[in-house]
Amino acid sequence: MKNQQPVTTARLYSPRATLCAIGIKLRSLKFFDPIAAHVQIRQKTIKHTPVEKLTDAFIAILAGAHGLAEINTRVRSDAALQRAFGRSSCAERSVVQETLDACTVENVRQMKHAFKALMMAHSPAYRHPYKTRLQVLDVDMTGLPCGRQAERASKGYFANKPHRYGRQMARVVATHYEEVVMDWVGPGNVQLNKVLRPLIEETEWMLDLDAG
Repeated sequence: MKNQQPVTTARLYSPRATLCAIGIKLRSLKFFDPIAAHVQIRQKTIKHTPVEKLTDAFIAILAGAHGLAEINTRVRSDAALQRAFGRSSCAERSVVQETLDACTVENVRQMKHAFKALMMAHSPAYRHPYKTRLQVLDVDMTGLPCGRQAERASKGYFANKPHRYGRQMARVVATHYEEVVMDWVGPGNVQLNKVLRPLIEETEWMLDLDAG
């Protein structure tokens, strides 16, 4: 009679168990399907599709990464986290960077449409009961200091950081729901009064608002 070796089951452990639960929930909501449907990045697929590499970057952001260099330590080294988000492996950080570099203005427009599809499916702000109360939208500008070689960086006003190069991020928030409706990033010398109208027009489109 042959000796039978006990079957061992590989167990995956992650220091980010809460984030794993979020990943499982997002998969159940088919969160990434609108992105795959709308965003078409012109790049050859060898091992990972462009959308899969965007997913890896998204997971890294949720895991607290401050830059793409941390994908290897926060996501690539965490098999349980990858599985939770439906990934069997993680792209190397330089490969993810190549995908982001390949994105065009058209891809940004496609991502806006994907985000609107997600808003329509899941956003309380999108389904706000206008007949019973007003929708309150807060618009603010936040300085993002960076190096002078960064794209669209310029000298501007940054609190407690004079004579710095950076960008400005304008954000529209649905106050009742603490939900970000729109982000816009521009040069560091831009002021809110110059971008307020385009932001409101984009928000109207995002929430399907009209004069009625």
